[in-house]
Amino acid sequence: MSTYAPIALFVYNRPEHTALTVQALQRNVYAQESDLFIFSDAAKHAEHAQQVAEVRSYLRTINGFQSVTIVEREKNFGLAGSIINGVTSLIERFGHVIVVEDDLITSPYFLQYMNEALAKYEHEEKVISIHGYSYPTRLPLPETFFLRGADCWGWATWKRGWKLFEPDSRTLLAELKRRNLTYQFDFDGAYHYTRMLKEQIAGRVDSWAVRWHASAFLAEKLTLFPGRSQVNNIGGDERATHTKSLAEFQRAVAQTPIVLNDIPIEESTFARQQYVEFFRAYKGSLIQRVVNKIKSLVA
Repeated sequence: MSTYAPIALFVYNRPEHTALTVQALQRNVYAQESDLFIFSDAAKHAEHAQQVAEVRSYLRTINGFQSVTIVEREKNFGLAGSIINGVTSLIERFGHVIVVEDDLITSPYFLQYMNEALAKYEHEEKVISIHGYSYPTRLPLPETFFLRGADCWGWATWKRGWKLFEPDSRTLLAELKRRNLTYQFDFDGAYHYTRMLKEQIAGRVDSWAVRWHASAFLAEKLTLFPGRSQVNNIGGDERATHTKSLAEFQRAVAQTPIVLNDIPIEESTFARQQYVEFFRAYKGSLIQRVVNKIKSLVA
């Protein structure tokens, strides 16, 4: 068994994305010393079966890690169900886990950053998780910083953190409203996290991520972020489960290691404001694209 945190990789029906994700992980420092656990979801629709089979065929060729374990779901769990089940099983076994989905390109130093940060903050109860992606903000961010809540594009946590995960969206939304926290939860109204919870309740989305963020936020826990992104998401296309365009979120991943300096274990006011400004600009560009699309249709 590796002394490094196990990697949980969640895949479905995108063989090209999966291969790029795995290849990036294989280039990572600590890859050969890490155990990789791959959770392959079963086809939800008959038309997905061929792509799922192609993914599974590719998975059986993977090497470059200390070990590779493939879990082929016999029924469709859905992304949220697969991640919650897989993370829980590995957390119970190992006590910590690094989580990657099949559309994330990682820096060669992603695993190093994750493992070092997991070790550094293992006993800091205020810290619930480590995150690999950081948004392309207008101003440069600190080398590392904390924000309240959690995030989902390449992350890691411990058993003590994951036990705070609340899967019931109604409970989370009711508590956010009771404590008058929805505006703050939504990054001062700049991003639609509260709406996502409502859509989860209505059955229009199946997001584990918004529930993870809300669970951490309500518990007043912090997540460590890198100022130089360790992750880029390539999944914004027709096969994406939720997000079909990610143009504004594209990042060049860091090509040198993140330096884990000692920093105050508190939310960074500066970094939070940069995120707020980014989300507001993103919302504005999204609205403008819709307007331009309408104009093109009526021209």
